[in-house]
Amino acid sequence: MAPFTLAHLSDPHLPPLPRPRLIELAGKRALGYVNWARNRHKYQRREVLDALVTDMNAQGPDHIAVTGDLVNLALEAEFAPALDWLEGVGPPDRVTAIPGNHDAYVSATRQRFGETFLNYIAGDEPAASFFPAVRRRGPAALISLSTAVPTAPLMATGTLGRDQLAALAEVLARLSTEDVFRVLLVHHPLRSKARHKRLTDSDALLALIRLHGVELILHGHDHVHSTMWFEGPNGNVPAVGVPSASALAHGRYPAAAYNLFAIEKDNAGWRCEQTVRSLDHGLQVRQIKHVRLV
Repeated sequence: MAPFTLAHLSDPHLPPLPRPRLIELAGKRALGYVNWARNRHKYQRREVLDALVTDMNAQGPDHIAVTGDLVNLALEAEFAPALDWLEGVGPPDRVTAIPGNHDAYVSATRQRFGETFLNYIAGDEPAASFFPAVRRRGPAALISLSTAVPTAPLMATGTLGRDQLAALAEVLARLSTEDVFRVLLVHHPLRSKARHKRLTDSDALLALIRLHGVELILHGHDHVHSTMWFEGPNGNVPAVGVPSASALAHGRYPAAAYNLFAIEKDNAGWRCEQTVRSLDHGLQVRQIKHVRLV
């Protein structure tokens, strides 16, 4: 039997940015808009995102995980185009999306992500809240979290909160008794050197992973290739990040890329191999890495 293939992309920051109304440019959005107009529009490019998604779908993944920051300033006018784009990536039964900090950029539109992308975030079973959500696809159990909260200007932190952590503890305890490959989807990395970009309650999340375990953690936010290892009950757990899906290479940030994870059961337990495919200077996508993680 062929391995189950899970594709992972993140931080599309869907370009171009709609022209905001003047009334929408108060507070944090004003700084974000200046940053977009001066800098981000130069390297967050729609043709890059389209090339990456075309290549990804050509690989025929069984499922696709999108770990946040679909929009930029959470303007009302950004959400409908973002939904159109996500529907082009794939239908809700083949694509799972979670929010990032830019999807909850300000309090006024904090709920828009859940309202707009409900079919892409809902778990397989009814729940009291959106997150955590569990989707079972092939041998995998995808566990979606939300770290998306509005923050002050110049801050990009994320927070899970007490209620979500408590619910996650129950989910992980239940799944730990099943023969499934557990994949945790979270926007913010579990460790960050940048205080203004950190996950504020990462210690509590790491404690749950040490206790119950997962097989793989996928995240975005940092816009770089990243693999970190965290302690689990039966060995270390890989946490893999990926560059922005719409970015040209700039400064210390690499060009857009996505990951493919081939997951299967073998005699020793689970096996997971990672393939990284990235944009080159000619807007072509090529493989740049292949490694066994588990």
